Amino acid sequence: MKRNSFVEGTIMASFSLIFIKILGAVYVIPFYSIVGELGGALYSYAYTVYSLVINICTTGLPLAISKIVSEYNTLEMYEAKERTLKLGNKIVFVLSVVLFLLMFIFAKEAAYLFIGNSTGGNSIEEIELVIRSISFCLLIVPLLSIKKGYLQGQKFISVSTNSQVIEQVVRISIILIGSYLAINVYHLKVSYGVAIAVFGAFIAGIAAYMYLNIKIKNNVSVMNIPKTNKKDKVSDKTIVKKILSFSIPLIIVSIAMDLYNMTDLSLIIRGLLYLGYSASEAETIGSVMATWAPKICLIVNTVAVGLSITLIPHMVSYLVKKDYKAINYQFIKSLGIIIVVGLPMAAGISLLSNELYTMFYGYSEYGGIILRLIPFSILFTNLNFVVSMVLQSLSKFKTVYFSTFTGLIINATLDIPLMILCDKLGIYPYYGVTFATMIGTTISLIISLSSLKKDLKFEYKGILSILKKMIIPMVIMCAIVFGLEMYLKDIFNTRITMLIASGICALVGASIFGIITYKNKLLYDVLGEEYVNKILYKFKLKKSEV
Repeated sequence: MKRNSFVEGTIMASFSLIFIKILGAVYVIPFYSIVGELGGALYSYAYTVYSLVINICTTGLPLAISKIVSEYNTLEMYEAKERTLKLGNKIVFVLSVVLFLLMFIFAKEAAYLFIGNSTGGNSIEEIELVIRSISFCLLIVPLLSIKKGYLQGQKFISVSTNSQVIEQVVRISIILIGSYLAINVYHLKVSYGVAIAVFGAFIAGIAAYMYLNIKIKNNVSVMNIPKTNKKDKVSDKTIVKKILSFSIPLIIVSIAMDLYNMTDLSLIIRGLLYLGYSASEAETIGSVMATWAPKICLIVNTVAVGLSITLIPHMVSYLVKKDYKAINYQFIKSLGIIIVVGLPMAAGISLLSNELYTMFYGYSEYGGIILRLIPFSILFTNLNFVVSMVLQSLSKFKTVYFSTFTGLIINATLDIPLMILCDKLGIYPYYGVTFATMIGTTISLIISLSSLKKDLKFEYKGILSILKKMIIPMVIMCAIVFGLEMYLKDIFNTRITMLIASGICALVGASIFGIITYKNKLLYDVLGEEYVNKILYKFKLKKSEV
């Protein structure tokens, strides 16, 4: 078990997350064929409630542990580092048990919130069963997240991401095998099959937790675990205060985003109804924009999430040493990675929007149109997410609150006016919502970047240099992918042929972009010469220098 550098950790985390996202997208196809539409609805009910509750435990606390562990590790306060893990476990355990009891006891009330007194579909009792089944995950997943944060804080990124892969593989295996056996072999009710499927997340959490414990136990020598009982000069109260002061802002921002997403969906539907769309059309467009199109863009998110895993420990290490130049350099590199990786991905998804949407969900009147613009909105959101992570790792919580809520208010305020404006200009009115998101996110970015420049004298010349070098590769890649897509369009008539043709376009586009950015040294600027050469040597694309 070895520590990972910033770029190496980001690449490893991103690739692991891409693999996890691909698995997450693929397993839905056989699972839905097993449980059907009503079973799929039960699964959604369970995860909707679970997601809201689990975010309280897993949004801020793991990153808080990662930050504090990194700080104490840098200061060689190894006893305090271990105490941080123990105190974090205690806080999360109490919180997890309380939330588990609340979710288990009030499962019936949650079921009523979904369907009320309606009949003809899933019953209250069936929804109650699946919610109670998934509630057990609250007893292990938060503790697993704390363990991951502990390892990430010490820059053991690969072990943490490996545990995520194990968790996903075990979970999907139980979902598919368990639901199939329950429904098709033992002929149980669909609700029991879904209950087994959602309970799989609990078993998967245990498997991943055991893996991390074994890795830590077998690598004690590199974990900087103190061999004496001598305590560092920091009290438990101080550590707990640090954990809470860092995690609470993250939780607040996460809750704010969840609340906004709910409001945004409501505004989309109301705006479309006002513009003359039918209720069914408005609901369809709203669901595509809020759920289905973003799912296809999950791969664009992986780089930002991978960066968030590796960024905070490195930032904290530099902050402890008061090395602000290194913080600025790492920050520019972070944004550069998102732009260089995320922008061509977003452009590729946009160019192949009709084919990709149909390949995933079947033909949709609105799906491909909406997917043309959504990836760029997600790219803006990713940039804002990483900048927010940096601000929080530097304890700039007031700036985080101000930039986040200002952006959200502007976004919500502009939704309907921009929908009306787009409609009058002859543009798809629902594009107005995406434009509003981009504007709101841009305002948040400007506030955050201005704060970093003012308080820490950050410079952004490196970003401008990256953007300049991106122009030619992006134009050539887009032109070739567009031409290739037009040429292959005739075979875009089944899901299999769409998959093959989209794969060809993606491979050619990525290869063209990679070659040009290698030639103009953009890859070296972002990833570093050493890491780029390491990749080239590994794939025998460059001869090793003796």
